[in-house]
Amino acid sequence: MEERYNRNILIEGFGKAGQAKLKTSKVLVIGAGGLGSPALFYLTAAGVGTVGIADDDVVDTTNLQRQILYATRDVGRQKTDSASDKLVALNPDTNLVPYNCRFTEENAELIINEYDFVIDCCDNYATKLLINDVCVKMKKPYSHGAVVSMNAEVMTYIPGSACYRCVFETMSADGIPTTSEQSGVLGSVAGIVGSIQATEAIKYLTGMNGLIINRILIVDAKTMSFFSLKVKKRKSCICEN
Repeated sequence: MEERYNRNILIEGFGKAGQAKLKTSKVLVIGAGGLGSPALFYLTAAGVGTVGIADDDVVDTTNLQRQILYATRDVGRQKTDSASDKLVALNPDTNLVPYNCRFTEENAELIINEYDFVIDCCDNYATKLLINDVCVKMKKPYSHGAVVSMNAEVMTYIPGSACYRCVFETMSADGIPTTSEQSGVLGSVAGIVGSIQATEAIKYLTGMNGLIINRILIVDAKTMSFFSLKVKKRKSCICEN
């Protein structure tokens, strides 16, 4: 199997030790859509030992423009089933755990507890807050990603850093265009974000530096501009009180 992961192992600071860490690691991806598709592909290809897929939706024709895990023949299938088939074919050594259910307050802690890193690929503001709150409470590192039209953002939380609520808690969900149905989304931009999120997970699990913590990476694909905004952990953040 060393041959399969040769290009990982050759990376300075990664090596065989890094690959061994990935093999024993568990990553949960919440949302198997535009962001989740590339994230799941790259986590599986990289050799992460266990990958959880949480999504209760079925494949729709409108998904195919950006959700690259699915093909026309998958329309109507549960996303967790279709995604698992593709990922098993890519790398049978990865243990895929599907959660064909809505991610809620009732099951969030139970699901997240099993994982070393969480990737938020959902497009629902309330669910994003829930993921954040549970990860902060359980001291689980996670990556937040979002894309609207041709604009996107990514930030990573690790215990002790600024969390999603530190930045967005005062915002109202009313009128915020967070779904492709409201504002559209260019599929390739979702691919950029999901790939960055997978990279953050791999870097964290293998002990690399340079995570997107205490800052937000902003992507403006119209001008192809990438820039970071510094953020601070708020003492008044409800997650810390």
